[in-house]
Amino acid sequence: MSGDHICTTPNDTFELGETLGKELKGGEIILLTGGLGAGKTLLTKGIMKALDFDVDEVTSPSFALVNLYKTERFDVYHIDLWRLDAETDKAYEVGLSEILEDENAVVIIEWAERLGNFPFASTVIPIKIEGDGFEPRTVSVETLASGQN
Repeated sequence: MSGDHICTTPNDTFELGETLGKELKGGEIILLTGGLGAGKTLLTKGIMKALDFDVDEVTSPSFALVNLYKTERFDVYHIDLWRLDAETDKAYEVGLSEILEDENAVVIIEWAERLGNFPFASTVIPIKIEGDGFEPRTVSVETLASGQN
């Protein structure tokens, strides 16, 4: 799954999320970066579809900051750091330390670059989405072993 993927349509981005979602075992941290409208939430919807979760229930947690999706396999925390003030401790604001106590949960963080160098103890999957508007997206997926971020 690691490497660069070209998504020429929104459906391609969704399907890439599905492929990633099928590979999840629990405990992974997915760090999403990309501009407004790049497809971070759409990729998340694809991940959730692979986990047999109703994608109509998956929304950007911009105002709630954290959405919890309970699947049969594990809980998924969908976090959005976009609205948090630059001066705040983002991890503290969303309760990230408490969320990470559930070692089987999958955590998906939009605008992950705003966390800085937060020390994750689980497998980290950084995903960078480049492109906007009607342009194709280049989606770069990397997998880092525990503690390598």
